[in-house]
Amino acid sequence: MRTLWCSLPERVSLSGATMGTTWAVTLSGAGRSREDLVSAREAVEARLERVNRLMSTWDPESELSLWNASSSTDPQPLSPETLEVLRIARDVGGRSGGALDVTVRPLVAAWGFGAGARAAGQGPDAQELASLRERVGWSRLDLRPGQGTARKLHPALECDLSAIAKGWAVDEVLDALVAQGWDGILVEIGGEVRARGERPGGGPWRLGIEQPDEEGRVVRAAVELADRAMATSGDYRAFYEEGGVRRHHIIDPRTGRPAEHALASVSVVHADAARADAWATALMVLGPEEGLRVAEREGLAAYFIARQPDGGYRVTGTRAFPRVIDPRDERPAGE
Repeated sequence: MRTLWCSLPERVSLSGATMGTTWAVTLSGAGRSREDLVSAREAVEARLERVNRLMSTWDPESELSLWNASSSTDPQPLSPETLEVLRIARDVGGRSGGALDVTVRPLVAAWGFGAGARAAGQGPDAQELASLRERVGWSRLDLRPGQGTARKLHPALECDLSAIAKGWAVDEVLDALVAQGWDGILVEIGGEVRARGERPGGGPWRLGIEQPDEEGRVVRAAVELADRAMATSGDYRAFYEEGGVRRHHIIDPRTGRPAEHALASVSVVHADAARADAWATALMVLGPEEGLRVAEREGLAAYFIARQPDGGYRVTGTRAFPRVIDPRDERPAGE
């Protein structure tokens, strides 16, 4: 029997650092003990450590980094988790017409972003860009999940899973907590979130959608989620100016260049965070018009914020997107 002194309050939180960003977990503590909370932190940290050990491009000893560093064109073993993330990314890439392609790592680095990036403002010239694009593309990657291997069809092929790995980690953390019997869970890693059950005190979890703002974080709208995930992709955190042109980390695999359109951010609600993360990146590459068409065709719940010439923003949501709430007064936002 648990004694009163070790019982948890109704709402408890855990947090830490991972994957070059932060993580946070909020739990409904009703009926749980402090020993349970210690076990929860251990489970969260173990899952995050494994995802990093498998998929980090910043750790030269991670499974993905070692695979990237190899020039072998023979089938090479990869963990079931990494192969599944690659499979999800390829599926979203195919459905989005190639807007998501995790083999773009050489291009991301060449434009000054991610692990191994060159100095910002020294983007590739036309000749180098053409050479780099010869190393990029799903057609150069042979996935064999049944055999537990992935084969490079170009010896210099490299993958970057940053467009999906945080979402995958969110799902892994939530699964670990569910396995321990927790209910009423909110997991967030670097802005990608997934909710399960009800928030402490009852009712769905309320999540904010940021307005694109380079100076700070401003919540433009909010949505209520129960047993769903939400991921946001935007161009307003990692960028620089080159010759008067804004360059950001959202690389269009179809051109090899940072995407050029008015879309500032897109948020996607999905059953799992990995697919929400992958689709948010794909739609961000596609832009406000093409992205909206693809999102509607795929039945996605997506919320687009596009820049306007007058400095304002135009907001568009797909039919499937949840009701948007104005965080100032909790009325439905009149967008």
